[in-house]
Parts: sequence; C-alpha cells; structure tokens
Amino acid sequence: MKNLVNDIIAANQRIKAVDGGARETPLDESGVFSDRTGVSFLLKGEHLQRTGSFKMRGAMNKVLCLNEEERKRGIITASSGNHGMATTQAARVGGVEATIYLPESVSPLKHSNMKRLGTNTVLVPGNGLEAEKAARAAAEREGKTYVSPYSDLDIIAGQGTVGLELAEKCPDLAAVYVCVGGGGLISGIGSFLKAHRPDVEIIGCWPENAAAMHLCMKRGEIYDTPETHTLSDGSAGGVEEGAVTFPLCQQVIDRHLLISEAEIARAMCDMAATENFIIEGAAGVALAAALKTASDYKGRKIAVVVCGRNIALDTFRSVLEMGEQYETKKRNYAL
Repeated sequence: MKNLVNDIIAANQRIKAVDGGARETPLDESGVFSDRTGVSFLLKGEHLQRTGSFKMRGAMNKVLCLNEEERKRGIITASSGNHGMATTQAARVGGVEATIYLPESVSPLKHSNMKRLGTNTVLVPGNGLEAEKAARAAAEREGKTYVSPYSDLDIIAGQGTVGLELAEKCPDLAAVYVCVGGGGLISGIGSFLKAHRPDVEIIGCWPENAAAMHLCMKRGEIYDTPETHTLSDGSAGGVEEGAVTFPLCQQVIDRHLLISEAEIARAMCDMAATENFIIEGAAGVALAAALKTASDYKGRKIAVVVCGRNIALDTFRSVLEMGEQYETKKRNYAL
C-alpha cells in the first residue's frame, strides 16, 4: 500500500499539469443535508470533473504513464460509459488512439458522447464483465495495450487523488461514502486515507441489484455474481478474475451498505431539489447510504463522493416520477 500511496501523490501532480487533464473538485457542505442529519454533510463534487465523473483521473494518469511504444500501438479498454468517455478525452490530450468496448446495455447518452469525441467503440452482448473479456482478447490479438477500467494500478492511483484532496481539505473527516463497482475508486481513496487519516471510516455502497464486489468479498473469492437492472449503471457488472482491487477492497473497506432502487431514486431527487444538481445513479447510491446512516456520526464530518452526472434526460425524468410516486404514497399513508 505504501507504493500505491506514493503513486497517488505522483499521479496528483501528473494529471493536473496538462491542459485538458483532470481538475481538483470542490468539497462543499450541504446546509440542507447537514441540518437534516445532524452532521457536517460534505459533497465531493466529482460530477463537476471533466467528462462528468471521477473516471477522468484514472484514465488521464494511465495515458500519461504509457511508454512511447505503448503510445504508438494504441490502447483498448472496456467501460459501462464513464471510463470510456474519460479515456476518450485522455487519449485526445495524450495523442493516443483508443478503442472502447461497451456492453450493449450502455447508456445511449454515454455512447453518443464517446462517438462525438471521435473514439472507436465496439458493442458487446452481455454485461460490463463480458465487455472486459472481449476487450482484453482484442488487445492481445491486435498487439495493443489493454487498460482495465479498474484493475490497473495506474488507474487506481489516479482515482486515489480524490482521497488525497479529501485529506488535504478535511483532516478531521469521520467517514467517506463511496459507490463501488469494480473497486478502483474506493481502493485508491481508501489506500490514501488509511495511510494519512487511519481513523476515517471507508464505507462501501452498492445497489442491491448489482453488488458484485460486496458478494465476492462476502464469499472471500471472485465469482460470477447475480445481477439485475439498476439505476446505478455506472457501477454495474461483475469483477474480473484476478482483479487487483479485490485484495485492496478487503484491506480498506470498513463497512458495507446495500441500497434499494427506491432509495437511489429518492436520493437523486433529493439532490436535484436541494442542491440543484442532476446526478447519475451511482452517485445516488452513495448519497442514499449517507442519508440513511449519517446519524451514526452525529456532530462530526462525513463526505459523500458524488461520482458522476452522466444520465440521460429520459432516465432522469423516470427517476423524478419514481420520487413523486413515493412522496404521494408517504402522504397518503400519513393521512
């Protein structure tokens, strides 16, 4: 973990030194959520990151770490959307050709954004894990560098710069809530904070419908986990066999929280109503988890990593409808 922490420090300098690279994001208190929960409720605004999610950090770091030969050959990666958009931007900045393998269920908005930025995309039947397998096979076949969206130490180091910023901005942080997919974000954040602020609780948050890393950790091994549709499409998909994030998650995650689809939708509506931010489902997972359990940290400071904003307008409209239905049921029940 010591080497990873040093890599995070180096990545922080690297990714912010180039035009069009990653930027530092704000850590702001939500007055409404603080009053409601009795804690200092901080929002880490990764939805304000370039390309709309934290993924820009890892993708930029990976591209800048490629050697000259790797840059000439180009890279192949897989994504459920956000990593693909970030890799597209990072590749443009770094002058590297990139091909993104995507599950057929990818958000049309995210796919169109990648196409608009000029990258090559390949749609694959199945979920994100199937896209990863297809991308890895294509990279071997074509002699290109395969970049895992999460199981790559350069990617993890880039994502870990979120933890570095948290440590710098809030040295008395009690807990940080992070939505978990493949585990790259929480591995990086947790590794840095455990080294510099060991008392901070690292809280992993999952949608109940797609909790692959949680289930793998519960069993103690990586396996093909069950999954159904979730608003948190950015964190959906299985965990790749041999993923370096698996042992890191075992080391750094202190607490596991599972969130229902209704809770995700309510949190997304809450963010729009109170902070005027449209956020995607994965960010809603972490926010819902924090709103649900913030009382455990009364009088202290907690942070929610608002990991992304990339959601189609039609999908967000359906989320608002879900929220309205819930409020109607609640009012009727009260009567």
